[in-house]
Amino acid sequence: MNLSLSQPKKQSTRQSVSMRKLWSFFLPLGISASLVTISHVIINSTLSRSADPERIIASYAVAMSLLAITERPAVLLRQTSSTLVRDKRSFHSTLAVAQLVFASIMMLGIVISYTPLGSFIFKDVFGVTKDNVQDVILVYKVLMFVSLFSGIRCFYQGVIIYNLRTKWLTIGMVIRLAGMYALSLYFIHTGVTSGVVGAVIFLFGMMIEAAVSFLEGRLLVRKMPVKLENHAIESKRHVFSFYRPLLYSSFISVWIGPAINAILGKTWDAQLAISSFAIAASLVMLLSSFFSYFHQIVINFYRIDPAAVRRFILMLGFVPALLLGLIAFTPVGVFLLEHVIGVHGRLQSESIRVLQGFVLFALVMPWLDVMNGLVLVRGQTKLIIGSQIANFSFTFITLFVCIGIAPEWNGTIGAWAQSIGMTAELIFVALALRFIKDPVTETLQNR
Repeated sequence: MNLSLSQPKKQSTRQSVSMRKLWSFFLPLGISASLVTISHVIINSTLSRSADPERIIASYAVAMSLLAITERPAVLLRQTSSTLVRDKRSFHSTLAVAQLVFASIMMLGIVISYTPLGSFIFKDVFGVTKDNVQDVILVYKVLMFVSLFSGIRCFYQGVIIYNLRTKWLTIGMVIRLAGMYALSLYFIHTGVTSGVVGAVIFLFGMMIEAAVSFLEGRLLVRKMPVKLENHAIESKRHVFSFYRPLLYSSFISVWIGPAINAILGKTWDAQLAISSFAIAASLVMLLSSFFSYFHQIVINFYRIDPAAVRRFILMLGFVPALLLGLIAFTPVGVFLLEHVIGVHGRLQSESIRVLQGFVLFALVMPWLDVMNGLVLVRGQTKLIIGSQIANFSFTFITLFVCIGIAPEWNGTIGAWAQSIGMTAELIFVALALRFIKDPVTETLQNR
């Protein structure tokens, strides 16, 4: 079922949106996304002060790998609430769905933490040695609460984003980082004895950010009308029909990363391939994180002034590829890897090669985010399942073809696979949007 998502009266007629307004909306989103990386720097630098940093950081990193999967349903609530919540009725319907998501995540976390399933996942799926499994489970027992507070944060951030109060995302992130840093100093002073320390710091920061988002979001909800005329979201069923395809698509996408790492383990130099890919991917994510909120520009402004949205995105859409090209094909990359990240020798040259393979990824990523924004605006979220299948399929095909004909490419195989997979996803969404009608436009034409 396609939801015909109406907009508030203030958005029902075309208006002019200034570049200043778009920048004031987008900049706080980009800054807050970029600041997320500092959270992990604080945690890793704290854990590195322990007597056995390799074991402790490894236990935290493995638990975080599972959290990235179990937290995903909660993160999707940001797009859901920013797209659907327009009045108090739609807010309560979306909140009811969010509460079911929170309960499911916590139930899964309890099962993983307190039953043999946890040992099976970490030992047999993630490859943790028997001696270290319990350390990882202890870390995850804390991290599972991160999913809960992350969901609360994302749900209310969606409300905040729709109301154009995006500065509160940056404020919340700055307060979160300050709290995490203060707690890290406490643990450094008292002693870092396990990976649980990193989990506690992360949870504390997420609780702070969730509290800021909750307080601001609740104030905005109180100002909303009880029922907005012509707004289609009136029940949990409407919300589920929008949210469910997002959830299904995320279950497909989470396998892409493990698949890449598994294939990289079969290259000529597996250790070099995996490490160079990890370094390059982290740089690409850091570079592209600032530009990861184009979909929110589309959600909040496309129905008002599509021309302004197109101008804004054309102005910024090629910047990630240009920046990555500068790093990958000029001495800037060598300087950055050697003097900022501390990578030398063979690993440095291999990381540069991987970065070159990621240029296509940086070129495609902003435009895919824009297309996904259009999908969300239309309420045609089932299209995202198809696009993720396209991404998954072409990533796998590229991995197997490259490992068969050029295993000496090492980590570059992962970069090309991820780039081609995302390109396939973009082509699928672009074609689907072209040939499948917008339900809102179709309704207006019928009238």
